[in-house]
Amino acid sequence: MANRAKRDRDVQVEANVQAKTNATTENSVQAEANVQGRSHADAAAPAFGAFVDTIATLRAPGGCPWDREQTHASIAKNMIEEAYEAVDTIEAADWMHLREELGDVLLQVVLQSQIAADAQEFTIADVVTDVNAKMIHRHPHVFGDAQAESASEVLTLWDQVKLNDARIAQTEASVTSEPAGLLDGVPTSFPALMQAQKISRKAVSAGFEWDTLDAVWEQVAEEIQELKAAYAAAPKDAKGKVESAAPEADQVELELGDVLFSLVNVGRKMGIDAESALRATCRKFRTRWAFMEGVAFGMGCRIEDLSMDKLQELWDQSKLLGA
Repeated sequence: MANRAKRDRDVQVEANVQAKTNATTENSVQAEANVQGRSHADAAAPAFGAFVDTIATLRAPGGCPWDREQTHASIAKNMIEEAYEAVDTIEAADWMHLREELGDVLLQVVLQSQIAADAQEFTIADVVTDVNAKMIHRHPHVFGDAQAESASEVLTLWDQVKLNDARIAQTEASVTSEPAGLLDGVPTSFPALMQAQKISRKAVSAGFEWDTLDAVWEQVAEEIQELKAAYAAAPKDAKGKVESAAPEADQVELELGDVLFSLVNVGRKMGIDAESALRATCRKFRTRWAFMEGVAFGMGCRIEDLSMDKLQELWDQSKLLGA
């Protein structure tokens, strides 16, 4: 009887050990799957190749008439639209739809590259090879001997690398060629805040920078005073709006731009992305406004029918409720 009990205990112990071993193995597999930076190149290569073949087939004789007639210019706007839709899903934390939207962005890259290949300009292989080389070149702290211990140090390093690349390009250019400007690489089609940030960062990489954040705040205060002065000098209608046809209107507009540009530099100095900050504020406003509209609907009226006092009351409620 004692031997049987001992065997039962031994079996149970062995079973417990095996269960723990299986759990450890499962956890190890799961941990390996969740390791940040784990490459999925083996799975991605055939999938990406098949997608490239699909797009080539659509552009080939006997393919899709719409795809065959597209040019770089005809679908340029699609790149912007798909990128914005991807950003929307990111901000909504909608990861399954993000997967779909990233596919749509990738479609634009591959289709543009196929159009280029058909015109013997470049291929998707060139695109991937170039961007891979760029990433290695711009991460000397990973693939070289440079040092960068924080994200802010990495940004500074990137700006230095890009500035050095620009200098090398100027040196290699013909002496008769006008050198490219430092800011020429910032697309004028960028949203204004994003453009301001990139312009500022490039200027800083060349040493054009305030010593302290307080100095930037002083610049903001100076620009606000200049805006107020320009507004005071401009002719206005009964509601206080600057007469758009007046010559002074352009000056008011420029001064307002200077205020915004200075605030972008405040954000940059703080390490805050101005574009992201304003987008977050827009989302917050949308959420609060939707709450106010919902309350108005529940009251059986339209929001535009409410008094300013009531609107302010609803606005304050939305803030208290965390909307």
